[in-house]
Amino acid sequence: MRLYLLPISTRRTLLYCQKLDAPATQKQTWGDWLQGKAARTWSDWEQKEKGWQKKVVSYGNYALRRIPYEEWGLKSVPPLSQRRKQVELRGDEKVEVVYPKSLLPLGKVSKILEALATERESLHKQRLAWCFVGMPVTIPIGLLPVIPNLPFFYLVYRAWSHWRAYAGGKHIQFLLKNNLLTYTPSPVVDAVYAGQEQPLPSTPEPTTSPNAELLGNEKVPGPENPHPEGETMLLNQANGRKMTQALDLPQLEIELERAIWQVETAVQLSKEDIAEENSRGGNEKKTQ
Repeated sequence: MRLYLLPISTRRTLLYCQKLDAPATQKQTWGDWLQGKAARTWSDWEQKEKGWQKKVVSYGNYALRRIPYEEWGLKSVPPLSQRRKQVELRGDEKVEVVYPKSLLPLGKVSKILEALATERESLHKQRLAWCFVGMPVTIPIGLLPVIPNLPFFYLVYRAWSHWRAYAGGKHIQFLLKNNLLTYTPSPVVDAVYAGQEQPLPSTPEPTTSPNAELLGNEKVPGPENPHPEGETMLLNQANGRKMTQALDLPQLEIELERAIWQVETAVQLSKEDIAEENSRGGNEKKTQ
């Protein structure tokens, strides 16, 4: 498999795992079969012109778009089975990490991976437990005629999603602990970032936790960056599409689109909050 680290802003990086072609003799797991079946059903419902399936898809896509991109990234990493563990320890399957060296120094790449793999670990365990607690509560809804038990199925999906993210993080921790990663700077990725038009949305104040500096490149003060502690976007939607085309990864497009939208929204909200605070502070000075 191949891991991609793609900085979205100066404080946040998207992790994406590309699953390389599996051997023809490798059997499909029940999890992969179930995931494929769900995807095909969802796609069929999207084709409906009207009806409850169409409404479910509409509300569902709205909710899925708001699941943190960090969770989607960890979910893209396959769980660590005993067979995969032995294959990786023997070196039969190489795990490559692709990153832009113009933005992420080599010495920082492993720290970013470790942060992405561990920072949400307790959250996924907690949310997984709450999903299991909520499932029995929603079962009576299934007794209602015609209406499907959507709350129950949503909790089942979220439980699976949190488990996959937790398992993906554990897999990355295993790879880091055993030094099984090969780090490969990508001129293709660097070229896409270099072609990004300026200026990009930014905020003078941090929009993430104090540990978030591990998730992006450190900003350097200068005429175009007077606030090194703030956050600046590194990709927009247009260049996100260029990235997927340059890497020939069409399946990456939706992941980048979602991540860029979420980070842009956070940056914009932070700018509005800062402007409101500054305005309030100015009004208070005038009244004194």
